[in-house]
Amino acid sequence: MVDIPGLTDGPDATGDAATGEDSLVSCAFQDGTLSVSDERVRIERSGRSKFATKEIRVGDVRGVTYQKRLVISYLQIEEDGVENDAGGLLSTPVDENTLHFGRGKRDCAKRARDAIRDAAELR
Repeated sequence: MVDIPGLTDGPDATGDAATGEDSLVSCAFQDGTLSVSDERVRIERSGRSKFATKEIRVGDVRGVTYQKRLVISYLQIEEDGVENDAGGLLSTPVDENTLHFGRGKRDCAKRARDAIRDAAELR
């Protein structure tokens, strides 16, 4: 079987990445790995990404959006001082604070969204 990003889940069907010692949740997505701790959100990008690896202080998080789509869904972190892409009718947003994933990663994305909301006290 051939792994097609977003359509097949490969050997890691749960979507979970190796969790660091201080991470509450860590998810491996198509365009990076998201790790959430009590103090920071880390987006680790691959070398082929046009965006750099970054860390966001939990205090700078204004919100987090989980958008479930038919094929490719996304998780977007709203950060103070950063303008997020809105995407379009048929396209998802592409920016430094947005990660994309297929169906098999939805549960991990929801756990990450909830962990970010809890850490940033957004509920």
